[in-house]
Formats: sequence, C-alpha cells, structure tokens
Amino acid sequence: MSWAGPDDVLLSTSLASYLDKKLLVLLRDGRKLMGILRSFDQFANVVLQDACDRVIVGELYCDIPLGLYVIRGENVVLIGELDLDKEELPPNMTRVSEAEIKRSQKAERDATDLKGSMRKRMEFLDFD
Repeated sequence: MSWAGPDDVLLSTSLASYLDKKLLVLLRDGRKLMGILRSFDQFANVVLQDACDRVIVGELYCDIPLGLYVIRGENVVLIGELDLDKEELPPNMTRVSEAEIKRSQKAERDATDLKGSMRKRMEFLDFD
C-alpha cells in the first residue's frame, strides 16, 4: 500500500493551484462573486482582486464591481476556476446597468412575496 505524503495531499486539495486565476465563488446567501484569487488561508478565507458580484435575474445580468474583496471562508459554498476561452453566459443573456438589475431584483422579490402571501391566505382551502 502506498502512502501519499502530506505535501501530496496539500497540493491536491489546496487553493494554491488557483492563485492568480479568475474564479467564481458561490456564497451561502446565493451571491456569485468573480475575481482573481490573490490570497487564501487554512479557513478558506479568500482575497479576490478586481472582484465583481454577478447578479442574474431571468435573462438579465449585471456585474457590479467590488474591487479588492475579502470573503470569510465560512460563507463559501463553492470555488471554481473560470475558463477564459469559453463564453461565461448563454447567448440569450442581456447585460444591463446596475440600476436596471436592482429594479428587476425588486420586482422579482415583490412577486415572490405576493405569491407567498396569496398562498398563506388560501391555506384554509386545503388542496391536499
């Protein structure tokens, strides 16, 4: 039986291979951040340079610039390298301004809230 030394394990599981590469970081609250990985530690705290928050509502999207951004490791769900040779988004997606995406987010939230409140009002019908 062969044993992988500690260096082998660290190299295969470490974020070191992602240093200086453009990443997508999915956070617990659902946000999707993109940026260049500049630093990390043993708790998966990461520092992204030229970070932006990619907001998607339906077929609209906006990259909101954040600059240099520190992310606490406990908020990270997924980290993945972006393939710079491929298109990041499907062709049907439309880039809009930050103001427009915020309006779209609010409309989507309001529609979800209305649906939830309508469902509560109709609970007495017991469709099951």
